[in-house]
Amino acid sequence: MSNTITIHALKSVQEERNENMFRKNKLGVMILAATLMLSITVTGCGTGGSTSTTSKEMKTSYNSGAEPKTLDPQMSNGIPEAIDEMNLFEGLTRLDKASVAQPAIAEKIDVSADGLKYTFHLRDSKFSNGDPLTAEDFKFAWMHAMDPASAAEYAYQVSDYIKGGAAYNAKTGKAEDVGIKVIDPKTLEVTLENPTPYFLELTAFPTYYPVDKKVVEANKDWNLKAETFVSNGPFKMQSWAHNDKIVLVKNDNYWDAKSVKLTELTLSLIEDRKAAVTAYEAGQIDGVDNGVPADDNARLLKSGDLKVVPQIGTYFYRFNVTKKPYDDPRVRQALAMAIDRKKIVDTVNQTNEKSAFAFTPYGIHDADPSKQFRDVGGDYFKEDLAKAKQLLADAGFPDGKGFPEIKILFNSDPNHEKVATVIQDMWSKNLGIKSSLRVEEWKVYQESEQKLNYDVARAGWIGDYMDPMTFLDMFVTKGGNNQTGWSNPQYDTLISGAKKNSDIKARMQQLHDAEKILVTEMPVLPIYYYNLKYTEKSYVKGVIHFPTGMVDFKTATVEK
Repeated sequence: MSNTITIHALKSVQEERNENMFRKNKLGVMILAATLMLSITVTGCGTGGSTSTTSKEMKTSYNSGAEPKTLDPQMSNGIPEAIDEMNLFEGLTRLDKASVAQPAIAEKIDVSADGLKYTFHLRDSKFSNGDPLTAEDFKFAWMHAMDPASAAEYAYQVSDYIKGGAAYNAKTGKAEDVGIKVIDPKTLEVTLENPTPYFLELTAFPTYYPVDKKVVEANKDWNLKAETFVSNGPFKMQSWAHNDKIVLVKNDNYWDAKSVKLTELTLSLIEDRKAAVTAYEAGQIDGVDNGVPADDNARLLKSGDLKVVPQIGTYFYRFNVTKKPYDDPRVRQALAMAIDRKKIVDTVNQTNEKSAFAFTPYGIHDADPSKQFRDVGGDYFKEDLAKAKQLLADAGFPDGKGFPEIKILFNSDPNHEKVATVIQDMWSKNLGIKSSLRVEEWKVYQESEQKLNYDVARAGWIGDYMDPMTFLDMFVTKGGNNQTGWSNPQYDTLISGAKKNSDIKARMQQLHDAEKILVTEMPVLPIYYYNLKYTEKSYVKGVIHFPTGMVDFKTATVEK
């Protein structure tokens, strides 16, 4: 028995599937599985300059942030890269403005009743160079992400869900045993390890984007310059002036090109927020992502240029727990308890962020959808200077004596520097610990974190999908985005169990228990929960700003 629905009803069907999968007990799910097969069917229906919607050309520009580390979607893991990639590529699904996955390159999606097998039926589509897009291109891209030789930081985003993927990534399994099967050029069958209610949201994520197998095999550096760059999304790359701008133009080979109104989208690569705001106010660019310098917040809020909306993200510091004295949880806890988060928010950000005393932010539902995961979990520690001093003394550093100078690493940005300066002063006054600031440009900073070449490092994490797992599975032992050296077997077991558990209440409890371990052992120091801050000219319409930090220009227009 199967149900066939249109795209207009897809959200309700996904919600129903989630409810069936997670709200019922395991027995109930299996009973349901005997009678239901879900089938989802859809029929495919210059910088700074802006022109009228009545003109043949429609251009806009936007500062996406720093020069990308890479635009190979399987190898990137930063928000600036993700913004670029979301407009250059498209996965089997694409998120709508409510962050719900809708069929994209897949025009029909069959999901088995037990939630383990997904069959994606691909529509007729091409890459920007005219090559046909096939199921093999998806398999090739996903296997590249999981290949242990690739050392992709986001490998787990694919390997943890697809049957046999984790074993292959860990070099204990074979590539041929991974649950990705090309039935024919237009049919891709994917078998999961466990039912995953947000799997269709994952297939809209950059790590799951397809790449042109023929192009990649012919040139391993295909993604480093416009002349060789091939994608399949609403836009294609026209030029790339490194550390300056990437110019995209409408991709006429995109299957839904009729929905794309912009003829040109310039993505500026201005890492300095102050310079980006200056360019915005001078009319050189139409929008700025990644917030603005704190000193400009009040003025831009008053003018209406600054938009502040909810975001699922946490600003935190990482500890290198492989290095003394940060290998001692008492030291990490003392440093966390000795800072005043409200002062940081009030004096630096000035946009009412909430102080963080856990890791997973607000905005994600718990087992009871009327409650938030963060409210149910609550806080796991509090600011307590007396206790911080006692913990430091117990660790062998009374009043900070003998404690080595902390080098605080952050990527070049005035806001990060201000936060680091405030924390530097607090640690000095409250604990007697001296620290110095170490600033690096985006790509170098990312490499330093990955290689554990730091003492304490500024970090931020924006959720990839609307589930606590996106914040917690990154800290499993040797996780690609762990980048602290921390490991806890009990934590690993809880995360693994939560990925297998179809009982939503039990699953959420496992995630709460895991988070408690994480925040108690403190390999990371939570500081505050993000707000999404951006500027955008009033004549730019239809841009989607997701709470995950992604920005989609597919439906954007310029009305000036």
